[in-house]
Amino acid sequence: MALGYLLVAVLAAAVAVFALQNNEPATVRFLVWTLPGLPLAGLVLLAFGLGLVIAGLPLWLRSWRWRAKARSLESRVAGLERALADRDQALLRRSPPGALPAAAPP
Repeated sequence: MALGYLLVAVLAAAVAVFALQNNEPATVRFLVWTLPGLPLAGLVLLAFGLGLVIAGLPLWLRSWRWRAKARSLESRVAGLERALADRDQALLRRSPPGALPAAAPP
C-alpha cells in the first residue's frame, strides 16, 4: 500500500512540474470549433483526465454489476438458510420414527 502512495506522489509531482513548465498558450481546433489561447498544460491534463474517466467508467460499471450480483446471491443464500432452518425445526417437531402414534379415542 505504501508503494502505491509513493507512486501517486511521484506522479502528482511530475504533473505539477509539467503544468508549471508548459504554460504557453495553444490553439485547439476540432471540426468547426477553434479555441485560441488555452494553456498547453491545461489541454494535456484535460485530455489525461478525460482518458481516465473514459477508461474507468467500464471498470466501475463492471464492479457495480458484480456487487449487485453478490447482493442478490447473498439474499438468496439467506433465504435458503431460513428454509433449511424451518425444515429442520419441522423435522424436530415430528415424532421419532420408532414412536407409536397416539391412540384415537373410540
